[in-house]
Amino acid sequence: MKLAEALLLRADSQKRIEQLKARLLRNAKTQEGEAPTEDPQSLLSELESVADQLVDLIKRINRTNSNTVFLQSKSIADALAERDVLVLRRSAYTDLATMAALRQDRVTRSEVKYISTINVADIQKQADGFAKQYREIDARIQEANWKTDLVD
Repeated sequence: MKLAEALLLRADSQKRIEQLKARLLRNAKTQEGEAPTEDPQSLLSELESVADQLVDLIKRINRTNSNTVFLQSKSIADALAERDVLVLRRSAYTDLATMAALRQDRVTRSEVKYISTINVADIQKQADGFAKQYREIDARIQEANWKTDLVD
């Protein structure tokens, strides 16, 4: 199985657990004298089974990511960490540029005038650079995911 397939299975398992949780919550209580629409014990057993499979899958994905050389002696796990931080940087810079660009119109001259303390264009340019770096590294990671075999 390829790493990308395992990632898809991981996502499916996480969705399945959420669905089972919702079904369990719907059947946690019934009116006295009535039976639940689904057996909660059966749902719990299924949830536990999917959760056990998910743990094994996540462990295998993590081992694969840690042991697979990606770029310039970096592992896929290293690239994922860098990609995740690029998202945080881009978000911070975009929010900063947005806040600094907000205009507050004054009705009278006696109202307080606010001015930007940063160069909005430069900050936005940096945010765009982080977004581009993210897209580039994400594309490489996706490519590697489809070429890499999942380890046991």
